[in-house]
Amino acid sequence: MAQIKITLTKSPIGRLPAQRKTVTALGLGRLSSSVIKEESAGINGMVNKIAHLVTVEKV
Repeated sequence: MAQIKITLTKSPIGRLPAQRKTVTALGLGRLSSSVIKEESAGINGMVNKIAHLVTVEKV
């Protein structure tokens, strides 16, 4: 499968608790932190829920 790089570009402060939990579940902590994940249906769903907070690139 393909890999994607997820970078946190906006702060989750003041967002819904479910969105904040999704950010931490993906392994993102600070602004500009990045993780590389295997692209799957579960990861894509999580990214779609917080698409306004992150940027996604194909690796």
